[in-house]
Amino acid sequence: MTPTVPAAPPAPSHLFSTLRPLLVAEAGAEAAGGGVDPGDLEQTVWLRLLELLDGAGPPPDPADWLLRAVRAEARLARRATRRELPHPAPPAATTDAACPERAALTAERHRVLREAVGRLPGRCPRLLDAMLSPADPTYQEIAGELGMSQGSLGPMRSRCLGCLRRMLAAEVAAPGRGGRER
Repeated sequence: MTPTVPAAPPAPSHLFSTLRPLLVAEAGAEAAGGGVDPGDLEQTVWLRLLELLDGAGPPPDPADWLLRAVRAEARLARRATRRELPHPAPPAATTDAACPERAALTAERHRVLREAVGRLPGRCPRLLDAMLSPADPTYQEIAGELGMSQGSLGPMRSRCLGCLRRMLAAEVAAPGRGGRER
């Protein structure tokens, strides 16, 4: 009689492809009942599985582990949602219309921002001007106005905002140690 050799644990890629349909179904079912995004729930459970694989290895019954993990993460997300409180509206006295000083400061900040946007390189000024427009155009409208694909707006916006952030950081002296200006 030959001794039986325990089966090797499934490879992570095989484990993921096997569990994916079950996770999608369970996350969708749990999310629908609790106001949780199913995609967020899926990502959280995949992260927990990766952490488990990194430490102890795969669970003995992956399907059962997945069901319990989805339910536990959904419970946590529902609790967090219940604890969230809406951000209170500012008191009426602090609005720009009620306070001339605040209105002047806001107008100055907008002027400085518009000037900085105008100094950006390439197509950044046109893109950010369109995005800062009071008409609040959609990505589709902005893409049509600039003659570019809608899919490239997000990456270009990120690059332009990064450039703007660096430009403004260089212009504003950061306080040194102890809060003193340099």
